[in-house]
This record gives sequence, structure tokens and C-alpha cells, in this order.
Amino acid sequence: MELDEVADELYAVPPDEFMALRTARQEDARAAGDRALVKAIGGLPKPSTAAWVCNLLVREKRPEVEGLIELGQLLREAQEKLSGEEMRALNAQRTKLISALTRQAVGLARDHGHRVSTSIADQVEDTLRAALADPEAGAALLSGRLTSGMSYSGLGTATARPDLRLVPTPKPEKRPEPTAAPRKPAGRTEATESAAERRERERAERRKAAEEKRRRELDDAQRVAEEARAAVEEAKAAAEEQHRDAEEQEARHAELRARVDELADQLADAERAEAEAAVVLKRAQRRTAAADREVADADEALDRALARVQALADAED
Repeated sequence: MELDEVADELYAVPPDEFMALRTARQEDARAAGDRALVKAIGGLPKPSTAAWVCNLLVREKRPEVEGLIELGQLLREAQEKLSGEEMRALNAQRTKLISALTRQAVGLARDHGHRVSTSIADQVEDTLRAALADPEAGAALLSGRLTSGMSYSGLGTATARPDLRLVPTPKPEKRPEPTAAPRKPAGRTEATESAAERRERERAERRKAAEEKRRRELDDAQRVAEEARAAVEEAKAAAEEQHRDAEEQEARHAELRARVDELADQLADAERAEAEAAVVLKRAQRRTAAADREVADADEALDRALARVQALADAED
């Protein structure tokens, strides 16, 4: 069991599962008798929710995130070369790409059973913006092992960068040592060269210089083409995301429209029922009033009858 493998596994799980898994991996390392690994695993910090969402995005959508980092490099290189209009176009593309990636990250978290609040989504967007603006922040994001979100103040460096020294990363490959230029034979100088040899050497040097120039131009052209291709892919991804979002909004609108129509029908039925009930109520009220009048008339007739009875009884006495 290697520390890099453990770190990759830990920073792939949601934050609420991090501590239990870290403890389990420490127990595995302890059972293997590797005390150094136990201590190293214990030093891996628990990521924030925003950091986990960003790590998830890197794992699920790495090409898109790499495109974001490359766009940041293009923007930095273009600041001194492009016109204001071209820079505004790139900035607009940057804003769209960051928004699209933020929505993708929120969707991925939702697919993994975690709803992301607006506050966490804002932290994810800030982290993506910092990764685009600052190369070191971009490298931290691509590691897939962020422990906290990042932000960019516009002053040249990202802030709130996690302490990545606790999170091991693969060692860089060793670059081959430069090949030393061949030495001229001892005792042979330009002064001792014949005119023909000197001309031949100069022609060889010119051919070599021309070949190196063509190679550099080809490399530059290939790099520009790759950057353009990446920009196109990013634009397509952003456009596809916008189309998906528009389709979702259209479906949502249709759903709400159907619900409104349903409620309107229910309201119309309720209004008709209320009108009918009002008519029935008025009839009942009229019958009640008539009944009350009949009761009053009967009471009055009773009083008169009782009074007549009393009067006849008194007269007989």
C-alpha cells in the first residue's frame, strides 16, 4: 500500500466518509507494520465540501478542467499581444467556461447523492477562477487532492491555497541530460582550415540553423493549432452545456405551465362550485327567514289564545 494510492482513494470519497476511511487505511498500514505510513496517512487533512466537489470534477471531467487551465495560459500570453476586443472575447469565453464547469460540478455532486448549496457552488466557482488565473493553483486543482477552496484576488497569486505538502504527488520524470556539442579535433582551428573546408563548414552551419528554425516554426505552429483546437473544444463543451441547460429550463417551464393549467382548471371548478353553493345558501337563508317568521306568528297566535282563555276564565269567576 502506497501513500499516493491512499491519498487518491481518500480524496475521492465525500467528506463525511473521509475520517472513517482514513482510520481504516491507518489500521491496514498498522497491520502491515508500516509506522511511517500510519503517521503519513493520519496527516492527510479532511477536505471541505467545496474541495471535494472540485476533486470530483477533476476525476470525472479532467479534459474539461485541463482545457480551463490551458485557457488561463493563453490569456496570460495574450495580454501583451491581443487587442482589447480579442481579450474581451477570451474573457467572455472564460466566464462561460467557468460557469459551465461549475454547473457540471454541482450536477456531479448531485449524482453522487450530495446537494450543493449556493454558497458551496460559489466556492467551487472561485476555485476554478483561481486555477485559471494562477498556474500553481491550476496544478493544485489538477492534483485532485484539494483540501480547501481557493480564491483569486487579481493581484497575481491565488489565496487560501491548501498545504499540498501533506498530500503526496507523483515524482516528476527526470529530464535527459543535454547532449554536449561535438568538439573540434584538437589542433584544428579556423586559421588552419582551407577555404573549401571553411565554406563547407559554413554551409553546414547554415543548413543546421535553417533546419532548427523550421523545426521551431513547426513546433510553434503545432502549439498554436493545439491551443486553437482546445479553445474550440472548450467552446463546444460550453455550448453543449448551455443547450442542455436550455433544454432543462424548457422542460421545467413546460412542467410548470402544465401545473398552472391544472391549477387554473381546479380554480375554475372551485369557483363554479362556490357560485352554486352561494345560490343554495341564499335559498336556505330565505327558507330560514320564512320559517323564523312562521315561528314568530305562531308564538303571537299562542299568546293571543292564552290571553283569550285567561279572559274567559276571569269572566266566569
